Amino acid sequence: MWTLYCNCHPGELIAYYLIDDKVGSKMINVRAETVAQKPAFKRLLKSKRCIIPEDGFYEWTKDRSTKQPYRILMSDGNIFSFAGLYDTWEDPKGKKISTCTIITTTQNSLIADIHDRMPVILRSEDEADWLERDNDDIESLLKLLRPYDA
Repeated sequence: MWTLYCNCHPGELIAYYLIDDKVGSKMINVRAETVAQKPAFKRLLKSKRCIIPEDGFYEWTKDRSTKQPYRILMSDGNIFSFAGLYDTWEDPKGKKISTCTIITTTQNSLIADIHDRMPVILRSEDEADWLERDNDDIESLLKLLRPYDA
């Protein structure tokens, strides 16, 4: 088993084939429902999966003119892992930049009143399968990309 922790800021994926790094900021998240179909992500799903360790995340609700942040944590306060994809982009001068994105899915019942999506939080027992280099079974990988149990 191997572990890859992104040493980049999630939400700034720059695919290797892009000419301009400015496009990367548009690839903030990828939907679990379409990750296997989108050309920018299909290749990464097969071979460039990572986990992004976190201790919480924010979702925002909008009420007319104000936005309210909600910090979501595990009830036990433990760190957890988002399912992510990464890539390495090389600029015209040869400088390499590693970037990653978080995979999102539909919300669970706890998030439903706040937002319609949530990051894919991998169960600790699924992290090894997600990171396994030889695991190129797309169907089994997609089954891991579901809402975390409420």
